[in-house]
Amino acid sequence: MAMRLASKPWLAVADAFIDEGVRSGAIIVHDRNDLSPMGLLARKAKRQLASQVIFFLNVTKVGVWACYYAHNLIVVDIPEGFQSIGNCAFNGCSSLTTVSFPTTLTSIGPRAFVACTSLENVDLLNTNLQELGQAAFGGCSELKSMTIPGSLQTLGGRVFYNCSKLVPSSIDVSNYGNDATSEVVAHLRSL
Repeated sequence: MAMRLASKPWLAVADAFIDEGVRSGAIIVHDRNDLSPMGLLARKAKRQLASQVIFFLNVTKVGVWACYYAHNLIVVDIPEGFQSIGNCAFNGCSSLTTVSFPTTLTSIGPRAFVACTSLENVDLLNTNLQELGQAAFGGCSELKSMTIPGSLQTLGGRVFYNCSKLVPSSIDVSNYGNDATSEVVAHLRSL
């Protein structure tokens, strides 16, 4: 089966254009992958059908809303060279179970993984993560373990909101910079 880009820059589909009733496809992450609210609404229904993400070479970020509500995504392997994951990038990807993060990652934006309700484990230990945005993993109700590197300097509020199963496996609160909010520190200590 041949792959080709669909008429919309966000989706690649096998042997058909997405507008012809295709039932699956892939989200393309390229150098201009931020979506405006209007673009988000226009592509939401089609994005829900995507079962994979394809990353273009020489791209350094997953943009704002890039994979929003892609319910069929299960595994995402973010390649080396990526430095940031934008606001709400994987928001609502309810089937997402596994995300591999590159060592080059420095920033995860607010609500980047909100409501990824199948995500159980997050390992950021081998990244160069410096900033974890507000509610980045909020509502990840199945999240059971998370490792965070000592390079982290800024923690947004409510990072683990409604993550009732979370038992951090490697978090040393004393390594965090002054920007770490007391709410998050208190939450981590209470787990």
